[in-house]
Amino acid sequence: MSESHGTSENPGPIRLLAVRETPLSLDEVHAAVGDDAAGGTTLFVGTVRDHDGGKPVAALEYSAHPSALRELRRVAEKVCADFPVRALAAVHRTGRLEIGDVAVIVAVSCPHRGEAFAASRQLIDDLKHEVPIWKHQVFTDGEEEWVGAGSC
Repeated sequence: MSESHGTSENPGPIRLLAVRETPLSLDEVHAAVGDDAAGGTTLFVGTVRDHDGGKPVAALEYSAHPSALRELRRVAEKVCADFPVRALAAVHRTGRLEIGDVAVIVAVSCPHRGEAFAASRQLIDDLKHEVPIWKHQVFTDGEEEWVGAGSC
């Protein structure tokens, strides 16, 4: 599931949104938010860590509801309404991921760095709390746990 919008003449602020099983590219996301009018660009990269809640994690798997991309667009549109966003991109991985794999990348370009930091923070926080993507964690002791859209 992915989408990009606009034309080369008028791309609009939402440049790239995707929920995909293939590895994510920092270069792709960074290129998507390039804008000559932006004085600040922030990138956030979320990776699979080796622990959660004090327990060692062996691996995890993300799954997404069919509405995930639509909800991601809604979240992105709200960020664009709340901040002077010049360009925005957000991609989230699904499928089985190993420790160290990139799970999510968001990027925002704004006229100034403070706005870019704040918009990026809202984008990742709202994505994690509102987009229906679930994480199935497998711990090294064999226990498993599902974590809902609000806690990935």
